[in-house]
Amino acid sequence: MDCIIPIFWIVPLAAVVALAFAFYFYRNMKRESEGTERMRTIAAHVRSGAMAYLRQQYRVVIVVFVVIAIFFAFLAYGLGVQNRWVPFAFLTGGFFSALAGYFGMKTATYASSRTANAARQSLDRGLKVAFRSGAVMGLVVVGLGLLDISLWYVILDRFVDADGAQKLVVMTTTMLTFGMGASTQALFARVGGGIYTKAADVGADLVGKVEAGIPEDDPRNPATIADNVGDNVGDVAGMGADLYESYCGSILATAALGAAAFARVGDFEMQTKAVMAPMLIAAVGIVLSIAGIFLVRTREGATMRQLLRSLGIGVNTSAALIAAATFVILYALGLQNWLGISFSVITGLVAGIIIGQATEYYTSHSYRPTQRIAESAKTGPATVIISGVGLGMISTAIPVITIGVAIILSYLCAIGFDISHMLSAENLSLGLYGIGIAAVGMLSTLGITLATDAYGPIADNAGGNAEMSGLGEEVRRRTDALDALGNTTAATGKGFAIGSAALTALALLASYIEEIKIGLQHIGEKVLVMPSGAEINVADASILDFMDYYQINLMNPTLLVGVFIGAMMSFLFCGLTMNAVGRAAQSMVEEVRRQFREVKGILEGKATPDYARCVEISTRGAQREMLMPSLIAIIVPVVMGLVFGVAGVMGLLVGGLGSGFVLAIFMANSGGAWDNAKKFVEEGNFGGKGSECHRATVVGDTVGDPFKDTSGPSLNILIKLMSMVSIVMAGLTVAHHLF
Repeated sequence: MDCIIPIFWIVPLAAVVALAFAFYFYRNMKRESEGTERMRTIAAHVRSGAMAYLRQQYRVVIVVFVVIAIFFAFLAYGLGVQNRWVPFAFLTGGFFSALAGYFGMKTATYASSRTANAARQSLDRGLKVAFRSGAVMGLVVVGLGLLDISLWYVILDRFVDADGAQKLVVMTTTMLTFGMGASTQALFARVGGGIYTKAADVGADLVGKVEAGIPEDDPRNPATIADNVGDNVGDVAGMGADLYESYCGSILATAALGAAAFARVGDFEMQTKAVMAPMLIAAVGIVLSIAGIFLVRTREGATMRQLLRSLGIGVNTSAALIAAATFVILYALGLQNWLGISFSVITGLVAGIIIGQATEYYTSHSYRPTQRIAESAKTGPATVIISGVGLGMISTAIPVITIGVAIILSYLCAIGFDISHMLSAENLSLGLYGIGIAAVGMLSTLGITLATDAYGPIADNAGGNAEMSGLGEEVRRRTDALDALGNTTAATGKGFAIGSAALTALALLASYIEEIKIGLQHIGEKVLVMPSGAEINVADASILDFMDYYQINLMNPTLLVGVFIGAMMSFLFCGLTMNAVGRAAQSMVEEVRRQFREVKGILEGKATPDYARCVEISTRGAQREMLMPSLIAIIVPVVMGLVFGVAGVMGLLVGGLGSGFVLAIFMANSGGAWDNAKKFVEEGNFGGKGSECHRATVVGDTVGDPFKDTSGPSLNILIKLMSMVSIVMAGLTVAHHLF
């Protein structure tokens, strides 16, 4: 039976449009002048360091991918407990995720000097070059994501041997497994890039700013090139790979839930429409994100709030247009309860905007929370750190409540507010589909939202280039304004990524049960013998039946053990990555001190520091330190499944989601607030640069660096990767477990 309806071809077409506009923005950026000879030289150093790091990282990751793919092949072809397409889906997910990061970083390293040069003309010119270069990252991620989904849909439609409604269930659950490849690559990119960038940043700040008293990005600082390289490998390649996985994961999890929801009633036509809906919303979101990108502009002398408003116009206009388009798409598609499901999408969109605004409020120095941290610097670095930790904890309230409300509303909208039968088997499937499509709604603006995030490191590097090239106070003032805006958009982007990860992980949790059903069918199980003694065919069993069969309830000790281990995983992972940054930063601090001590004339500007040595230290430290945290995230769900079975895995995923979501918001917002408190002082408040208050905020910023750029952002990948590993290993879990 053919599962491809004519409207499907809009999806690959939108992917091609996204990639075409990404190329258009890239070519326009390349036509801009790189500026003076000195600016070109600095940009070349950063570009070469970034590409060298990425090549080294990919060598390590390829080895890991080959080993895991061989293991999956053994499970599929040897033990027969897994779908035979899984090894190939895993590899393509990783490949496309890596490709998205590579293209985004390549663009960013070419854009920084051009942004600095454009800032010599005007603030608006600098903003446009940086933002549209960031848009390349956003459009490449959504373009490659939908292209990968479209290719797999066409291939599986041709080769999957199943009948009727079961065919779409098999197709969507198989496609879901390529998300593990994307998640694995994203975690390596985030953890490795985060360790690299923060080792360099901490070394540059502690020795350069605090000890030597030289400005940020000063060419006399040996770690400054490594610091600029790190902005690209962590905040561009890492974030791109992360959101690629969220984007694809939300679409595929929702498609799988839609296929399962209508398979039970045998309505193949409605089942196909439910699978198409998330793909079409994402496709239209691409086009409307492109429209929003062209709306971003500002005027000379704009304040921080005005700059934020400039970006907000583009993002919010895209969101409003997508909201309106959703009703048209689902009505034209003829989806059951199209109006309610449209409101589920709107719920996700609004939740994303609220989380973004809350993050902006807590991390931008235009608002009182961050200004209070700067004010606390009057009494030293200890009070700066205390204030930042307190702010981060308080800042978790709005996002957590927002996600909670979004979950309930999107569920109720999808079931037509049938509260009296809220948890019936049919309503549960439809409600979970509503939660999944809310995640798609939140990520439907990703083309422009990710542009605002990738813009940050481009502006940061532009400021570094301007400082090292000696472009003058006016240019540096403009690049500082763009950089401060970038700090806030980066923090907002992290909040958005964490919020979308929470909804996506919840959809993946529901999809895990569907994968359990497929796993049982793989090993030949046809009947479930329930605790009551009743028998139910596996093919006809609902999610509630599986929950009952595997005793997934709070009185089951295996589930409780899983919850505790899942909660612990977030803290263990953060501890490992924080210590990894600390060790790598120590090596960097020692090297910078050695050069200041032994290379005569560096601080007087008469000798050139050995930049390459610092780049090498960061690269080696990141490669060595990223393996342990990343492999733990893959191994623990497998071990939990083999020991505690399905109930233990469900507990692990719930515990990891609950603790990881809140901890990630806390760390990202604390780190962002510390960074912008420092920027607030550097603008001339509380004594300005070089004052005691400035030194105190630099210490706070240094503590916040691994919070906001290593551990915090990696947590959202952790909770999704554990879900993806569990889904891929579902066949092994049901076939072999101790309890």
